[in-house]
Amino acid sequence: MQKPGQNIEFALKETSPKIGAGAVTGDKLSCTYDLVEQMHYLYVRVMKAKELPGKDVTGSCDPYVEVKLGNYKGMTKHFEKKSNPEWKQVFAFSKERIQASILEVVVKDKDVVLDDFVGRIMFDLNEIPKRVPPDSPLAPQWYRLEDRHGRKVKGELMLAVWMGTQADEAFSDAWHSDAATVGPEGVTHIRSKVYLSPKLWYVRVNVIEAQDLIPHDKTKFPEVYVKAMLGNQTLRTRISQTKTLNPMWNEDLMFVVAEPFEEPLILAVEDRIAPNKDETLGRCAIPLQNVQRRLDHRPLNSRWFNLEKHIMVDGEKKEIKFASRIHLRIFLEGGYHVLDESTHYSSDLRPTAKQLWKPSIGLLEVGIISAHGLMPMKTKDGKGTTDAYCVAKYGQKWIRTRTIVDSFTPKWNEQYTWEVFDTCTVITFGAFDNGHIPGGSGKDMRIGKVRIRLSTLEADRIYTHSYPLLVFHPSGIKKTGEIQLAVRFTCLSVINMLHMYSQPLLPKMHYIHPLSVLQLDSLRHQAMNIVSARLNRAEPPLRKEIVEYMLDVDSHMWSMRRSKANFFRIMNVLSGLIAVGKWFDQICNWRNPITTILIHVLFIILVLYPELILPTVFLYLFLIGIWNFRWRPRHPPHMDTRLSHADAVHPDELDEEFDTFPTSRSSEIVRMRYDRLRSIGGRVQTVIGDLATQGERFLSLLSWRDPRATTLFVLFCLIAAIVLYVTPFQVVALLAGIYVLRHPRFRHKLPSVPLNLFRRLPARSDSLL
Repeated sequence: MQKPGQNIEFALKETSPKIGAGAVTGDKLSCTYDLVEQMHYLYVRVMKAKELPGKDVTGSCDPYVEVKLGNYKGMTKHFEKKSNPEWKQVFAFSKERIQASILEVVVKDKDVVLDDFVGRIMFDLNEIPKRVPPDSPLAPQWYRLEDRHGRKVKGELMLAVWMGTQADEAFSDAWHSDAATVGPEGVTHIRSKVYLSPKLWYVRVNVIEAQDLIPHDKTKFPEVYVKAMLGNQTLRTRISQTKTLNPMWNEDLMFVVAEPFEEPLILAVEDRIAPNKDETLGRCAIPLQNVQRRLDHRPLNSRWFNLEKHIMVDGEKKEIKFASRIHLRIFLEGGYHVLDESTHYSSDLRPTAKQLWKPSIGLLEVGIISAHGLMPMKTKDGKGTTDAYCVAKYGQKWIRTRTIVDSFTPKWNEQYTWEVFDTCTVITFGAFDNGHIPGGSGKDMRIGKVRIRLSTLEADRIYTHSYPLLVFHPSGIKKTGEIQLAVRFTCLSVINMLHMYSQPLLPKMHYIHPLSVLQLDSLRHQAMNIVSARLNRAEPPLRKEIVEYMLDVDSHMWSMRRSKANFFRIMNVLSGLIAVGKWFDQICNWRNPITTILIHVLFIILVLYPELILPTVFLYLFLIGIWNFRWRPRHPPHMDTRLSHADAVHPDELDEEFDTFPTSRSSEIVRMRYDRLRSIGGRVQTVIGDLATQGERFLSLLSWRDPRATTLFVLFCLIAAIVLYVTPFQVVALLAGIYVLRHPRFRHKLPSVPLNLFRRLPARSDSLL
């Protein structure tokens, strides 16, 4: 799995975890949770208490529950002056860390100095029942409290205690014993969670015209444009060319909006009365809930909207006079896919409208097993520590594993499933350090990222690999650990899956009414902002820095390293053509006479029997494909440091890549980088100029810009036409082929006559200033 020239430290490693898939264990877990290692937990569900005695001087009780198992201790929140509290909280103790044989559940009364003991319940671990889903949840029972000597006291506690696995429904909501240092307030920040991206729509506003505008200055022609605002998005039409009180635009404005539609679309008609001064002639607010939805390219009816001179101000509705109106065609576009990811790593390509969705073609199951070799991400109590969790994103579904506190080898063993509608999509995994628990920095730090393209996976095969987690720092590439994943793609319909390869990648509207590249970039940026803002409002929040890292928000920024990597990618693609050219040159120069003679024979056969050309080409491609099948990739792709030019990057190029936008560096550094870009741009300019020159020379063959060269070319065309009319094509092709493949003894090193003529043709470069 190590590629030539790649550091073995950054290579992909195949693993053999003890997962349930393929194992005959007789356990129901093997059917439902078969891509992760079984982890056993002791679950304690504390429901409520009743008739608790008062311990304070006032006779009241401020109760909370303490669950103790050996050195591990979990606590519920406490209630003020309540003898019948309800907690409904679950505690989970990892079986592999259990060293005690007795579970102790203690009810205490919160006090200023020392908490009072109310009562307790003891459980022998050997007598606790085992439960595996889909068994029904264990019903909680009332238990009478006992004092320290085992005598029954006043008060009862409702509990449920059982042994289970991570497949238990209570697992995601439980307080885990490995997070003992996290208080009750921080528990919400370490739980596993499934998130859904908001449903995004494109809003198309076709601004047609306005009527009966009343400008402030009636002595001059108005210069009117329309400003549209939706949330923090603002777009403007051009200034109308019709300088009247009834201006026309017929211009489209595109926005991104998410359900539920919280903010109205606000349109303002403005008159430019001075270079930096505009006057509002009227405005209207349009609630998006009432807007029509379009599923295809058929036009919808337009509407007139009244323009208000005054709207709501400080909660008071001012006097409204309907004097002007605006003509609009506004609708929600359901036939497009709203791009909210980098185009190269899209995980979903379906249109917005659910009516247009095709049936799913498969299931993607992922087991996030563990990580190892993680680097310390922060310092706590004088020592390095990491509180790691993992995020995965595919389609609209995001998952976040629970946070494993203070561990460089966290074990999550959580399994998730996604529906697959297109195999030409990518699932993205990211590992992060939780900075929102006690002792954290308040910001989640990146540990690394992994992408897996589904089309590279074989159906029904389980891939178990350890992926390197790589992060770029200003000091260079750094390996921060490895993450172990189990991935399986299950195909539900082979016919539908193969048929998908004949369909357009994006919905039809992207081709019938295409959006410009600038529009797409702007809309993608707005969509990313909306998704990150919505997920940041969830509980626990998926922070903005996490969402932006997963969606590759900064992938469009300039990077010298990425530019080099893309240049060498192009050269690698062209290397096949270059190799064929070198091979053909060797044939023409008779480096291997036997091969050249065989090529002569093959050429003569193809000229005499031209109907064999296409079948021969396709048969050759078929044989190449069959031959390469033996060496087909058996492992999913991973982050390649050699391909990314990450292992030998210049420090200044790295510093430029991590610079902010706009720049925060000194003027000397910016000047040096600007000069470097100018030199690169100069080379690109020269190459583009050379390409333009060759094209202009070709066009000048018949343009009579050089009358002598055009005369020669026209006479040659006339002679060639006469010769080809009277000579069979096969004879011409045979003679031309033999001439090209002639022996070096009949060649000379000077350029050929046609090439000499072509290089002498004029180009428009002479006219450039």
